[in-house]
Amino acid sequence: METEEQHDEPERDRSSVPDQGRKGRSRSVRLGLSAGSVLAVLLLTSAFIVQPFLIPSSSMDPTLRVGDRVMVNKLAYRFGDGPRRGDVVVFDGTDSFSGEADPDANPVTTALHKAGASTGLVRPSETDYVKRVVGVGGDRVRCCDRRGRIEVNGRPVDEDYLHPGNAPSAVPFDIRVPEGRLWVMGDYRSRSSDSRDHLGDPGGGTVPVERVIGRADWIGWPLGRVGAVPGAPAESGGDDG
Repeated sequence: METEEQHDEPERDRSSVPDQGRKGRSRSVRLGLSAGSVLAVLLLTSAFIVQPFLIPSSSMDPTLRVGDRVMVNKLAYRFGDGPRRGDVVVFDGTDSFSGEADPDANPVTTALHKAGASTGLVRPSETDYVKRVVGVGGDRVRCCDRRGRIEVNGRPVDEDYLHPGNAPSAVPFDIRVPEGRLWVMGDYRSRSSDSRDHLGDPGGGTVPVERVIGRADWIGWPLGRVGAVPGAPAESGGDDG
């Protein structure tokens, strides 16, 4: 009897090992499916509704700082409304601010980078930009009046969002924005490569509205900076240019 008990016990131990292995694999599968579902929802939301966007440079400082994660509202212009003066927009600068995408780029690496960028975890594509809309189609945008202010349609604009100590522009310009396009500039004018730097490129420095990815409405990270992105500039009450 004692011998049988000695043989039975190891058999029960051995039989429990496969059960534990199956339970562990099942748990791993469930966790993997849950993580995959969360990622799928995140990517779908990012693709069609709201996309996190990592600010890669200081060109929009102090409004947006390096490392900020802004929430880009992709529905802002889907129902008839177009970008307005003062909106901070994220856009694809291909063929206006930058050349065509590299045809020799690794498609797998490109896809992984896009997935990471769409969640705000990595830097955006080199062709994606964030700037403020200064002029829309039909506007005449000029710099500068006698007080150094930018004029839109003959009216000076008080840009209280500019980086302290920055002039509205050190480069004079006078342009009529074509219909369906935007004139955009960074808030840190002395450190922003924007429409002024692409006057000689196709589109004369303007960006097609159809290339706008969405409007940057909120700062979601870091926690100390959570809040709405400051909006439209105020037009001066009189033209004393």
